[in-house]
Amino acid sequence: RLSYVLGIYKALQLLFPDHAQADAWMSKPNQAFGGRSALAHTLGGKVVDLAAVRVYLDAVRGQGA
Repeated sequence: RLSYVLGIYKALQLLFPDHAQADAWMSKPNQAFGGRSALAHTLGGKVVDLAAVRVYLDAVRGQGA
């Protein structure tokens, strides 16, 4: 779990140099997560929820599979 959280944090820092932008992105509704925010998705209580956000961010960065 910690690895996913750190990976999400790192990806956000690379995508959004401004911390406020990264925080805002985590709180905005996102169709990739069924219209929920990435934050709400990560708090779903399952490791796969964290993994989904990490995979999404990696894909946006061009690092996806």
